[in-house]
Amino acid sequence: MEALSKRDLNQFSGDLVRFRHSINRRVIYTPGVRHVAEDGGAYWLIDAIASHIGSPEFNKAADRDYRIGTMHFWTLPRNGSGGAELFAKADSPEDAFIVQDIPFTDFPMTSIDISAAFDGEHWTLYLPSEH
Repeated sequence: MEALSKRDLNQFSGDLVRFRHSINRRVIYTPGVRHVAEDGGAYWLIDAIASHIGSPEFNKAADRDYRIGTMHFWTLPRNGSGGAELFAKADSPEDAFIVQDIPFTDFPMTSIDISAAFDGEHWTLYLPSEH
């Protein structure tokens, strides 16, 4: 597994290539997100996000805030005890509408942001540089 850095991820600037999530078929992701999964050993991160999109908790939050149903933002900051916390927000500085504790991770970055946008058919996960 190669080390990841924000600088490394900034090379991804968006293109038309997409990869489909194997379980939540409404979730697709960009080459930048795939790079994070492959080089960061973090396919589990894509799985975690995809498992929340469309869940009852997600749908309830989207009913309360229309922005969530069109676009929202995921952040994974690592904590000092070897774990992390994955959370989703409608926008900054809003409160998180989904929070998942990750007890342990060897994810190589201290944090990462992934955006999710709905095109009417699919949720596309992408890095900030790919927007």
